[in-house]
Amino acid sequence: MNRAPLLPVVCVVSLLITSAATGNPITAQSQIQDTQSAPLGRSHSEQAASWGLTEQEWTRFEQSQAGPRGFWSPNLDPLTALGVEAQTDQERQRYAELQVALEAKRAERELAYQNAYTAAWAKLFPGLLPIQGMASPSPASSAVVPRQALFVEDDCPACTAEAQRLQGSNTAFDIYLVGSQGEDKRVRSWARQADIDPGKVQRQQITLNHDRGRWFSLGAPGPLPAKFQQVNGQWQRLD
Repeated sequence: MNRAPLLPVVCVVSLLITSAATGNPITAQSQIQDTQSAPLGRSHSEQAASWGLTEQEWTRFEQSQAGPRGFWSPNLDPLTALGVEAQTDQERQRYAELQVALEAKRAERELAYQNAYTAAWAKLFPGLLPIQGMASPSPASSAVVPRQALFVEDDCPACTAEAQRLQGSNTAFDIYLVGSQGEDKRVRSWARQADIDPGKVQRQQITLNHDRGRWFSLGAPGPLPAKFQQVNGQWQRLD
């Protein structure tokens, strides 16, 4: 079937937390603030203390980012930068433990907010399935636990069957409706006819998404449904 290019339409923004839930170390592309643009008025000692570092360690971090490391990895957080440039095993272990502790606190705060967000959605929009917004990061982009991405289309019994199979297996996955034209009601309509569990959508075990051109960027390889997974930033087909 012919598919018109997707139009960029702003949808409902839904907060998505992935790697925070795992408590794993932050990757080189950390979502923690870019410390090189720290808020004005904060001294080096205050910035260092917020990361559990000494002023001397903060200075080393700045020097590291001013050199080759800053060129290779310009957005590294202080703990990762110091850890990868550590001179001894003891130093490396110290920064790793600081990072794990800080990430655990971040995860706790973000998960608490996610719970509040989910409760607010259920209160303000009862019965309305949340659709991932244009501003939301792709759920399948998690570098910690890659999720399966299921590309589907309307009037596709095989797509419905595959979605129900994945849902029945209790797998966390993300549904992308190809050709939705950015219309939330089309995504919700597809989810209803596919008998997608609203509770799993609310908990984001399953997410509903507009394709946003992803299918065409992959070269539209073959008929739908199609399952993909991101591995090292690259989409790989699973079937």
